[in-house]
Amino acid sequence: MGTNRAQIQHFRHIGHALAKIGQSAPSGGLSRPVPLRRRPTCGTLPGRSRPGCLNEAVHVALSLAALAAVVVTVTGVCRRLDLPAPIVLVALGAAGSFLPFVPQVHLTAEVVLVGLLPPLLYSAALQTSLVDFNVNRRAIGLLSIGLVAFTTVGVAAVAHVVMPAITWPAAFALGAVVAPPDAVSATAIARRIGIPRRIVTILEGESLLNDATALVAFRTAIAVGGSTVSVWEVAGDFALAAVAGVLVGLLLYVVVGGVRRKVTDPVIDTSLSLITPFVAYVAAEQVHGSGVLAVVVSGLLLGHRSPVLQTATSRIAERLNWRTISFLLENSVFLLIGLQARWIIRDVLASDVPLGDVARLCLATFAAVVVLRLVWVFPARLLLVRPAPDRQTGTHPSWRYTAVLGWAGMRGVVTLAAAFAIPESFQYRETLVLTALVVAAGTLFVQGSTLPALVRRLGLPRPDPREDALARAALFEKASRAGLDRLEEHVGEDDPFDTVTALHDRAAQRNTAAWERLGGTHPDEETPSEAYARLRLEMLAAEREKVLQVRSTGTIPHEVVEDVLTALDVEESMLDIRNARVAELEGAETVSGVTGTIAACEHLREAPRDVESRVEGECEDCVAEGWTAWVHLRKCLDCGHVGCCDSSPRRHASRHFESTRHPVMRSAEPGEEWRWCFVDDRLG
Repeated sequence: MGTNRAQIQHFRHIGHALAKIGQSAPSGGLSRPVPLRRRPTCGTLPGRSRPGCLNEAVHVALSLAALAAVVVTVTGVCRRLDLPAPIVLVALGAAGSFLPFVPQVHLTAEVVLVGLLPPLLYSAALQTSLVDFNVNRRAIGLLSIGLVAFTTVGVAAVAHVVMPAITWPAAFALGAVVAPPDAVSATAIARRIGIPRRIVTILEGESLLNDATALVAFRTAIAVGGSTVSVWEVAGDFALAAVAGVLVGLLLYVVVGGVRRKVTDPVIDTSLSLITPFVAYVAAEQVHGSGVLAVVVSGLLLGHRSPVLQTATSRIAERLNWRTISFLLENSVFLLIGLQARWIIRDVLASDVPLGDVARLCLATFAAVVVLRLVWVFPARLLLVRPAPDRQTGTHPSWRYTAVLGWAGMRGVVTLAAAFAIPESFQYRETLVLTALVVAAGTLFVQGSTLPALVRRLGLPRPDPREDALARAALFEKASRAGLDRLEEHVGEDDPFDTVTALHDRAAQRNTAAWERLGGTHPDEETPSEAYARLRLEMLAAEREKVLQVRSTGTIPHEVVEDVLTALDVEESMLDIRNARVAELEGAETVSGVTGTIAACEHLREAPRDVESRVEGECEDCVAEGWTAWVHLRKCLDCGHVGCCDSSPRRHASRHFESTRHPVMRSAEPGEEWRWCFVDDRLG
């Protein structure tokens, strides 16, 4: 490997390549290619700047602004028309690359691997549940390591058969390039069509880790291109990359976590979050580790521990900032993939490779990528489901889950980045890069466009918003009970302002607002919390208008006005909007309460699922009292008594429990089968 260490160090020390970005046309990022001899030298004379430098800077700025504007516009239109934004952006980018007025966009490996990949991975890791990741670790490991290796070898064999002139190192490099599915591509489409959460978790976990496996395989293939590499050297390189990457990620977690415990300013905290992925990636690469693993490990741990390490304001600010960054980067990536089409095709046409051979290699590689994934996931199915059944349903996922998992193998920008890093010395390099583009775009178009139809055809259940609403209400109830228990410790203290009662009422109001998202007796009527939200929003609008009028007089300091407006904005953001509940009720299936079940108590185990009741669709006590303004109905599973919920003015369900001590009640709303134990505060 001696003479080829320089090629490997190009990836291992990828951070040094930042200094090279923008120095020449091929590595100019988003700038229009300019011949090197005509490129002006900027900053060589103190106090002076060349007009050409300024014009080029303006051109780059305008290009970036235009890119962002197109991304925002197209994504907004796609959401309104319910179209898959990734596919539309790739198609639009490919078409735009051939327009004369669109500047040529030439992505480089450095731009993608150092500029785009770390923030994308970090943002995805922050949002990934470490608990769910751990539960599905066997499936994620089999896909992110086993499937990547399997695909690399399989594609290499297919490529060598289709074009025998391609050397084995080049064939293995191509296999490593197209092996890893992309987290952005998979989850962007998966979340849009609403596939089961377990599949989304596995896809996210696979895509977070498989880049590391693929890049190590790619490094090895490049090294083999010039000398002989033993199996032990390959294994050692992989182990070093994995161990060093994980250790750097852990170190960043400890350092950033320690700083966050002492930082309360959300601006400083968010700034620290923005630089973390880049530091993790470059630091890991500097010690020959996997930058991908470093970013993922630090992101997973910091996201999991954020409720302990950060203040509430910092968490809100970080979440909003990363959502914005992810939105722009994720969708820009798809547009950039399409914009590579023109120059990649031009380079292939300028080479001496017959177009028939190019077409056969592209189609064979695309077919191999799709088929090899399906071949892997079905035999591995027993290993995928062996650890435990689904926590929500108690059953092992059916073969339909495996089919969707096998078909959701869309490739993305990492595939192109690795292709751009193929050394110029490799024969048929232009053909290999085009093949990577065809695989990335082809999987997005073919698999991405047919995945929704496949999910519908197989009848996979999408996440039920009413189940989520029920789980949310049950969790609020448990949290409130813990808070009220703590509050009881202060009951005997002097309380001239009746603060304890006010806090009791606030907790009850929050809980009832959560429970009101359920129920279908009167779905077109406002609940008490919805009426409160509507009226409070009108009040806030009037209050904000008055503050703005005062601001225009200039008599109140600007900082004071901003503080008041911020307080109004925070309160408005916390209000539950009526439209949320209406949307949840549309098309929802029967709500059984499985999602919110933690552990059934003795009362729930002994209670029946349902009993006969004397009345239907009304509260017995309300009718007897001449009252008709109940909100939701509950049924006692001991005696069949039907009473109104705590959101209703009379609260007859709770009063029935207090008078009879019958522990379990069942929802008496249409399409709801969940039960609640008043004694243990358990949902079942």
